[in-house]
Amino acid sequence: MAVVDARILILCKTYPSPSGKYAETTCVAGMDESGKLVRLFPVPFRLIATGQQFKKWQWIRAKVEKARKDHRQESLTIKVDTIEGEAVVQPGKDWAERRHLISPIHVYDHFDKIDAEQRASGMSLAMLKPARILGLDIEPVSNPEWTEEELAKLVQEQKQGGLFDDEDKPSIRTLQKLPFDFYYRYQCGEGPGAKMFRHKLVDWEVGALYLNCHRSHGADWEKYFRDQLENKIPAKDLMFLMGNQHRFQDQWLIISLIYPPHLAQGLLL
Repeated sequence: MAVVDARILILCKTYPSPSGKYAETTCVAGMDESGKLVRLFPVPFRLIATGQQFKKWQWIRAKVEKARKDHRQESLTIKVDTIEGEAVVQPGKDWAERRHLISPIHVYDHFDKIDAEQRASGMSLAMLKPARILGLDIEPVSNPEWTEEELAKLVQEQKQGGLFDDEDKPSIRTLQKLPFDFYYRYQCGEGPGAKMFRHKLVDWEVGALYLNCHRSHGADWEKYFRDQLENKIPAKDLMFLMGNQHRFQDQWLIISLIYPPHLAQGLLL
């Protein structure tokens, strides 16, 4: 694929992770103007110039090409210095515009269908609407602090003088490691055919929610964190943007949470 101009609606940014080449990277996913889901990776999001940063629900324009080292069909390499952002699509009272924008995306009602499609066609991004959320598992990571190798990746950016020469590139802050992994247990289907699944949440917003709850409530953070993810968000019309892993393509993650109000309640929320 040659380098082309693309317009992409951003639907996902995962929590950053250390990278040997880019110091830290974020997996970004969204939808192009035809309604096709696309992945932009790697994106050293916090390290790029302020003018090239973007938000969820924002249209961006940039030059892209098919990723050469990532053979998943949706994966693109983005030319970071060509990014031009448009206005963020605001939710309004009933999410009508956002719903309209993502309406071309096929929404699966069962994870088994996503798994089967991945095996058949190599699909690596999909939207899933679970029947219900069963619970949230919070598991401590084996090492809550960065290893020496990971820390070296995070600080190398300062030593090497930066990826870009823009004077407005933000100062580098050492990325805070999340001390927990978060997993949704959820159900697909109803009745005798109902089936339970469990997938890890890597949405940047989930990581930010943990940090905000811990900052605001200290030792009581878990109560407020669970209230959001087990009660308030599932009370909406919750959908998962799912993505699989490059090296292990049968392993899937919840990379973004999409939760508009229910249509019947739209005028009330």
